[in-house]
Amino acid sequence: MINDFASANLARHIEDETKEYPDIPSSKKKGNEAAVSLNNKILYLEQSLEKVKKLSASGEEEKQIKALSQQLYELVIPVYKNEYLAYAKLCDSKGSRAAKDEMIKNIAEKYGARFEQTFNALMEKGKTYAHEHNIQVNWGK
Repeated sequence: MINDFASANLARHIEDETKEYPDIPSSKKKGNEAAVSLNNKILYLEQSLEKVKKLSASGEEEKQIKALSQQLYELVIPVYKNEYLAYAKLCDSKGSRAAKDEMIKNIAEKYGARFEQTFNALMEKGKTYAHEHNIQVNWGK
């Protein structure tokens, strides 16, 4: 759900919510689709964070995984609520390509490295934990 954070893929997905096709009348947009879609994602992320906070972690590995998960959500949620929501509204209002590109570039520069570092650390801890506890996980490969 958040692995595409600070990427061109996420920006494209948000902008795709605003696409209309002349030959398909049902594709006519109201002008708020990107923002509505993003707000739904934000609600899901906030619910997920609450679930992570309620998890009990007894061992040191579990505590580290829980802490990294919480850090990741606490990093991305404010960016979704602020920068990405502003981007979605710009997409909904058919803002300029230059303005959209600048917003996405700023997000990537400001948050990309920290997200990637935390995400990768979480994945490594998770893979090690799963392997050590014989837990079968599909890591998206």
